[in-house]
Amino acid sequence: MSVQTFVLVGCFILVIIIRILFNHSHVYAYSSSECFFRIKEDIHHEGDAVIGVFFPVHSYYTGNKIPHPYLPYFFTDIHIQYNFKIYQLVLALVFAIEEINRNPHLLPNITLGFDFYNIPFSEKNILGNALIWLSGLSIPISNYNCVKERKSAAALTGPSWARSTHIATLLQLYKFPQLTVGPFDAILSDQDQFHSLYQMAPKGTSLALAMVSLMLHFHWTWIGLIVPDDHRGTQFLSDIRENMEKNQVCIAFVEMIQSTWNSFPYKYWKCFITVQESLANIIIIYGDNDSLQGLMRNLGQQILMSKVWVMTSQWDVTNMADYFLLDSFHGSLIFSHHHEQIIAFKNFIQTVNPYKYPEDNYLPKLWFLFFKCPFSELDCHLLENCQPNASLELLPRHIFDMAMNEDSYNTYRAVYTVAHSLHEMSLQQIQMQPLGYRERMVFFPWQLHTFLKNIHVGANMALKWKQKSDDKYDILNFWNFPKSLGRKVKVAIFSPNAPQGQQLSLSEQMIRWPEKYSEIPQSVCSESCGPGFKKVSLEGKAVCCYDCTPCEDNEISNETDVDQCIKCPESHYANTEKKHCLQKAVSFLDHKDPLGMALTTIALFFSILTAVVLGLFVKHRDTPIVKANNRTLSYTLLITLTVCFLCALLFIGHPNITTCTLQQIVFGIAFTVALATVLAKAITVIIAFRVTFPRRMMRWLIISKAPNFIIPICTMVQLVLCGIWLGTSPPFLDQDYHAEHKNIIIMCNKGSSFAFHGVLGYLCSLALGSYTVAFLSRNLPDTFNEAKFLSFSMLVFFCVWVTFLPVYHSTKGKIMVAMEVFSILASSAALFGFIFAPKCYIILISPEKNSLHHVRNRPHSRGLILKT
Repeated sequence: MSVQTFVLVGCFILVIIIRILFNHSHVYAYSSSECFFRIKEDIHHEGDAVIGVFFPVHSYYTGNKIPHPYLPYFFTDIHIQYNFKIYQLVLALVFAIEEINRNPHLLPNITLGFDFYNIPFSEKNILGNALIWLSGLSIPISNYNCVKERKSAAALTGPSWARSTHIATLLQLYKFPQLTVGPFDAILSDQDQFHSLYQMAPKGTSLALAMVSLMLHFHWTWIGLIVPDDHRGTQFLSDIRENMEKNQVCIAFVEMIQSTWNSFPYKYWKCFITVQESLANIIIIYGDNDSLQGLMRNLGQQILMSKVWVMTSQWDVTNMADYFLLDSFHGSLIFSHHHEQIIAFKNFIQTVNPYKYPEDNYLPKLWFLFFKCPFSELDCHLLENCQPNASLELLPRHIFDMAMNEDSYNTYRAVYTVAHSLHEMSLQQIQMQPLGYRERMVFFPWQLHTFLKNIHVGANMALKWKQKSDDKYDILNFWNFPKSLGRKVKVAIFSPNAPQGQQLSLSEQMIRWPEKYSEIPQSVCSESCGPGFKKVSLEGKAVCCYDCTPCEDNEISNETDVDQCIKCPESHYANTEKKHCLQKAVSFLDHKDPLGMALTTIALFFSILTAVVLGLFVKHRDTPIVKANNRTLSYTLLITLTVCFLCALLFIGHPNITTCTLQQIVFGIAFTVALATVLAKAITVIIAFRVTFPRRMMRWLIISKAPNFIIPICTMVQLVLCGIWLGTSPPFLDQDYHAEHKNIIIMCNKGSSFAFHGVLGYLCSLALGSYTVAFLSRNLPDTFNEAKFLSFSMLVFFCVWVTFLPVYHSTKGKIMVAMEVFSILASSAALFGFIFAPKCYIILISPEKNSLHHVRNRPHSRGLILKT
């Protein structure tokens, strides 16, 4: 006999001894009844075709490792622990087989049965019951088969991928079909390594996307991760990190946990400290019972009420419900593959009892533990009529849940997969060789692979009874307040094939958060940047950690956590809070504005005053002071000054194309005429008093009125300049959006800045020429000599427009227009005041000086009165 055989015999003897020595309690069961130990752990249901089932319904453990006094490597304090959540898989198996056997259209005249074996938690004894089932021997021997008529069709394992892997290494030696009901595992899908294994669970490729979609829905951007330190944890970490980075969700910390459930090493303490101190209130836990059992048991007892746990259905959180009043996992969100609910399954569970299914060796123990039903001392059967109304429905949900969970549904599907494969194979056999009367179907297990592969395609089966799987996820909310409520409520569904933005359908009103939170919890690295602010990344920190800075001028943000503010259109401006763009008001130098009203009043006043002076001069046209210095020029100057005052009104009011064109043209021509008239007056004074001129020439100049030709000549030059301006780049109506924050300035654009400054330069050159001529005649006889007044007026005019240029270019909006109006009025008033104010004084206040007698008696009176 080989060494391997001795090892297997030793393992089997170990199992027998453990069965004799263990005790049980309620959760960690301790039995005082000898019948409790005598009841077998295996379940057998006869059929023409049999499915071998290997689930870890119970396991043994030692508390203090008290050594046995006689047997080495054995302990006296051995206890048994039941996992009734796994037992639900057995009931799903029974339910499916009963449905199939009642169905006349599926496997007619062929019954389906099963052999159930418990597999231990430890990996070293995991193949013992599998060898017993294969060999048919209570003490298995390798390569021996003592079953005369083989009825085994396939093996069903799970939900642990590790246990399924170990059993697969044995079954595939015989090409024995194996179906697993646990979570999908990439290793098990390797056909080169596991060519006889079929996984019933969907691949779960959208789990990471589903979790990130939930994070985005609640604006959770700072997430902690706890994953097992194995290939499945590494793959999940890679998937969810990729989806988080695409959606700007950040990982606060990652804890890789080793698969150790009965120890509490220093690393666990480190993990707890990390979880407690982190700002992340949302913690994703990925793994199953085997990989995270130790962590979860200890984590639950820490009573971390400030965290919301997001996990998968592979880890059954309801196992923790009995440890504390305020459950650390209350309010958790659980992702479970979406599957159809088998309504008949709940009715089946309600009717299950030890008397209806005597072959089930777990039901008597359940009734003994929870309903206190005693065993008969003779045959160790439950006494009749003990708790006739007892039902699994009465058990707390953290002990036994009536709803079909994901693994139970996969078990249900696995049984139907085998049944349909057998059905297809039987039809083929009938076509090839009809079965005789009472002759049963004969087959080898490996023959089933062809039909299994046709029916089972990855995680999908092309059968009507099987729900079409598109990797949907149900999101369940775990309620465990008050204690032991243990209810999982469906609050959302994630459909990856739905249109973008409609993949997650969630009911927030149904979610119960941990007791600490009265509203939706937040999980962020930095507080949200409200409207009016934008995010600024911090160097060396994650993208979710940032500072908030106000939007710049004329920019807004009307949402939270924006990366860039939105610039308002030119016709709008940002409000003070920088949350909204407001429409700018149209603004211009209006007559109704105080400034516009003042300038209008001044312009009208001086234009009327000038007209009055003109009338005064016409009335006193024959007096010496009016006739002095050419009264025609005086009339011309007064009329021109009236036009100058009135042209200022073109700049006030709502501008249009016509006013924009007339503004500069009228201004330029009117002032050209005015300055040319002043120049003519200055030259007239020179002609009147310059004795150096030959008498004949002077008489010709006076008679021909030569100074009067200066006006049309100078005006013609200005007309040419204005014509060129209008022909090349004329003024036009413009809008200034930037001069004032809240207003759009309607104004006239000069068109050509060079032409505008050329016109202005020409006026200044005329003013400078008039000033020079007037300055040269300042010392001539001063009886009605206006040379000094002309020079003063030109000096003021020149100073006004020289000062105007820098001020004009340093202002914006309607203030700039007001400056131009003011300069027009100031320069016009200077001309009017300095030239005509002394004359009006003499005419009105000192009329005695305005007489021929007074003029003749004054010295240096030669040539004083010029003929007009």
